[in-house]
Amino acid sequence: MTLTKTLFRQKCLQKLQNAGTHNSKYKDYSLNKELQRRLRGLINKKILFFYPLKNEVDLRKTMLHIRKKNEVYLPFMEGESFKMVTYRLPLVKKRFGIYEAGNTLKNNNKIDIAIVPIIGVDGNLQRIGFGKGMYDRFFEKLKKKPYIIFIQRELCYTKEQVCDDYDITCDLLLTPKKMIVKKDRVKLRK
Repeated sequence: MTLTKTLFRQKCLQKLQNAGTHNSKYKDYSLNKELQRRLRGLINKKILFFYPLKNEVDLRKTMLHIRKKNEVYLPFMEGESFKMVTYRLPLVKKRFGIYEAGNTLKNNNKIDIAIVPIIGVDGNLQRIGFGKGMYDRFFEKLKKKPYIIFIQRELCYTKEQVCDDYDITCDLLLTPKKMIVKKDRVKLRK
């Protein structure tokens, strides 16, 4: 049986569920530390973060640290995609159990760095998400591609190419035990 995107997503979700919460705080700590190291020295950059779901990496510590010298944004759901809104309190629990900052009339569509949660990644370093396509639709609207960092607690990787052409690709993949850098992309600029 050939591996499909749907089958691979199911295997990755199963792996995440089996991992449970064992060592999740340690894994999140190590990922926060590595991400802060990679983002150290950035000033006046626009960075898209995400607010974590139960099985996603909790990057709130890094988000608060980076916010001191950079503009931090969160996704705000709109139809089948989202727009970026400035990270500010209070956050409100919305669809899919995702916490969002308040809506804004300001249309922010330029970012320098995007930190994106993933369920899995294929041989092209393309994202396997929850299957809604929100990140794919959002990045398709951007005029300039930002530096994209995929992040996950448990590496779920296949060498096969199971993603579609429209699935987003990362420049850097971070997990607690492994880091993969895409070779044809320039390094993160300070």
